[in-house]
Amino acid sequence: MRVLGQGRATLVFSHGFGCDQTMWHYLFPHFTSRFRVVLYDLLGAGRSALAAYDSNRHGALSGYAQDLLEVIDHCAAGPVITVGHSVSAMVGVLADRLAPGRIAAHVMVSPSPCYIDCEGYAGGFTQADIHSLLDTLDGNYLGWSSAMAPTIMGAPGQPQLGEELTNSFCRTEPEIAKQFARVTFLSDNREDIKGLPTPTLILQCSDDLIAPQQVGEYMHAHLPNSVLELITNIGHCPHMSAPQACAAAMDRFLLPWQGEHGD
Repeated sequence: MRVLGQGRATLVFSHGFGCDQTMWHYLFPHFTSRFRVVLYDLLGAGRSALAAYDSNRHGALSGYAQDLLEVIDHCAAGPVITVGHSVSAMVGVLADRLAPGRIAAHVMVSPSPCYIDCEGYAGGFTQADIHSLLDTLDGNYLGWSSAMAPTIMGAPGQPQLGEELTNSFCRTEPEIAKQFARVTFLSDNREDIKGLPTPTLILQCSDDLIAPQQVGEYMHAHLPNSVLELITNIGHCPHMSAPQACAAAMDRFLLPWQGEHGD
């Protein structure tokens, strides 16, 4: 866990599946002159304390939401804005539901409340797709990571980013990653986002295999105080492949907190 920067409001950066806190290094330095910045690894990723992993607690996203609240209580000061990539956007939502008022705003990077298509909702995958993905991951996690990470990253013309994501996947503890994959891809948080009043910025990529554009539009329609910003980008990790566009959208959204404290 790292605490950097200065400012009376705090940005807490929370990474997605297969990643760790280092994935934010293209984006977070933009904010350290104006905000307190907290970076941490989800349990099982990066340099997290594996001994703290509890298969029961972390068998649902609510366990990771409790972890996030503990990070906020320990490290944050002033108004707290979560910056969650992919599944961590839903971790932020659940933390907000568990402790209403503790989180002042959300920045959601390529979020999805549900990955599986169902009646009236297009998540991007069929149930068979997801179960096939999970079976492949269970059978050969490192092989799956090497094959899938560049596809998830996208970013044509920037192959080094695919390599960076592959290396991150390979650093994640495999057995925890397998369980977290099931927790992530089988989750359904559509009811949790409905009517959530917290101001929210949704950063949606124009071409995202994991969270297609209609998912961002769905979230915008169900989060009453949300702003949807479309980032022209191929892939699921715009904080790495299009950090300047993400930073510009975040600057616009974060102005009220920055101005409120005179930072």
